[in-house]
Amino acid sequence: MSYYTERHGLRTPIERTETISFEMYSLLYDCCARFFDNVAWQYPDECPDGNGCCGLDLGKLSTAMSFEIPTLFRNQNGIIDKPHKGSWNYDDDNFDQYGLLDFIEFMYSNCKDISSRWWHSFHRHYDISFDNTRASANEFKSAINGIFEKTGLLYTLTDQGMVERIVENGVLSKGIEATVLQVKEKGLKELLDDAILAYKTPHPAARKDAVEKIWDALERLKSYYATSKKDKTVSISTIVAAISGGDDYFRTLFDNEFRVLSDIGNSCFIRHSEVYQNQIEDNRYYDYFFNRCLSLIALTIQYLRTTGTDDAGGETDGLPF
Repeated sequence: MSYYTERHGLRTPIERTETISFEMYSLLYDCCARFFDNVAWQYPDECPDGNGCCGLDLGKLSTAMSFEIPTLFRNQNGIIDKPHKGSWNYDDDNFDQYGLLDFIEFMYSNCKDISSRWWHSFHRHYDISFDNTRASANEFKSAINGIFEKTGLLYTLTDQGMVERIVENGVLSKGIEATVLQVKEKGLKELLDDAILAYKTPHPAARKDAVEKIWDALERLKSYYATSKKDKTVSISTIVAAISGGDDYFRTLFDNEFRVLSDIGNSCFIRHSEVYQNQIEDNRYYDYFFNRCLSLIALTIQYLRTTGTDDAGGETDGLPF
């Protein structure tokens, strides 16, 4: 729902960010905790009377997380927890936000619906059993995404159970992803899939990998019509001719764009690792480079879907779809 101040423009807009603060961490962890019983089938607290599971054994879960998500925040007793102000190990940044995102994915993948709760009066707890259904997982996903939205966090938990970052004003769209899915040239499709997956990954270190992969995809696309290394120039000319439709202005424009992107890939720390390469210190540059390169690739694929004409006037088959 929207509140009065939101409807009437009286509220300061929420700052959109990828940084999870102490308060955001607490909200997200508390949301996970509300669904602990739904993962108790995996780490059950056993009823003393032998009635099976009576809830989550947090100690068992914490032990498992020591190996699955080692960086997940813990309290002084070694139990997974949220940071508490004034506690022995509280600090504004004394937690790994990406460990928390891993934990959110873990919770989603292990959520099962509770089929019954029976009040065990002697031990004063509920004995619970489970179904192999996942309505609770969808409830969890909606709750987590609601927190992402209201706190301005640029993440989303997908139907596949992966936390992906949201890139505002980016080129990547559902339409472009659908186009990539149709590419049948195996090497090109694999490079594009890997690049897009890395680009969506929350951790900033993945952006360098995304840019490297998208540049590799560009180079493979440029050589699509080449049967040997010496034919690469002819292949690029064929591609540019197909995009420009014979218009000299656009032929020059797109030819220059291919050349500029090649120069960026060779001059910056993207396709080569020599010490004299231009280092990319600002992660926002990676987003810019990725989107610029993807724009040209996405445009090229669209034009090469159909039969085109090469510089010699012969027909080309284009990319197979």
